[in-house]
Amino acid sequence: MPSLAQVVSRPPGQFRFHELLPTSTGPDTPSLGEGATPLLRAAGLGPSVWVKDEAQNPTGSFKARGMAVAVARNVELGGKKFHLPSNGNAGAAAAAYAALHGVEVTVAVPANTPEALVAMIELCAARVIRVEGTIADASAALAEQDDTLGFSLATLGEPYRVEGKKIMAYEIFWDLGHLPDAIFYPTGGGTGLVGMAKAFEEMEELGWIGPERPRMVAVQSVECAPIVRAFHAGAAHAEPWRDAGETSAYGLRVPSAIGDRLMLSALRATAGTAIAVSEDELVDGTSRLASRTGIVGSPEGGACLAGYERLLAEGWLSPQDEVVLFNTGAAANYR
Repeated sequence: MPSLAQVVSRPPGQFRFHELLPTSTGPDTPSLGEGATPLLRAAGLGPSVWVKDEAQNPTGSFKARGMAVAVARNVELGGKKFHLPSNGNAGAAAAAYAALHGVEVTVAVPANTPEALVAMIELCAARVIRVEGTIADASAALAEQDDTLGFSLATLGEPYRVEGKKIMAYEIFWDLGHLPDAIFYPTGGGTGLVGMAKAFEEMEELGWIGPERPRMVAVQSVECAPIVRAFHAGAAHAEPWRDAGETSAYGLRVPSAIGDRLMLSALRATAGTAIAVSEDELVDGTSRLASRTGIVGSPEGGACLAGYERLLAEGWLSPQDEVVLFNTGAAANYR
């Protein structure tokens, strides 16, 4: 296994640490340039605040990381057709990587998915199925189809998306030279949260870190907050959220996440927490993220800022704590 110095000396990108990724082609895995997103000092938000800007990935979101690995590995295993439900960003990423590998993908999306994302999916020659309701309804619609759609790329429905997402934690460690005190992550399906928890375990096994961990914070919308509800109830499982309300943070409208137990375990193991913010709070957070830092991000990024500021005001964090907030998507994707 290479040393940390050897890894960071390689060309930037997700596959610089190919030894811990599952593709057989290693550094030669087909890529659209995903990963190596900037960790930006956000002095306008506080003396020790950083923003991990995932909007600078291909297709404008963090979803490119998981799809880069998942599509590549599943194609290596013989897959030629794929499908998934999506609130938009994952579907756009799946469509782009399917085009890269020359395979087919069908994406089922809620009817209110932003047109910019639907257009991106269709531009990459993927099939789109529009469904009334939430991503749960989109998933159900796919389940009613016959098996000609191929393999599922749904969140945690296959084992490789999480492998791409875990690299976010490695990059934070590489860029800071240490782990931060807390990480705020907008949580829908939760693949990134689960992936980062996995990465910390791997880093400890490599001898790069000890048992210390950043406090992980799951941020959700009050309109759909199954993980927040379960965390504060002390439950090991999150019951589905019934009648999910509308939110501009489409990625947070996930009534039932298959990785609920893994997410709750990661939050508790790191002495973290979960917080739900209102629509007004996340809209205001998105505006202040842009006006104070110049980062024009997604509503999910605004939700993280709102969650951070509330926990800071409540004393759960101090102004001296080093914190990483995730902006998971580009504002243009939500138009």
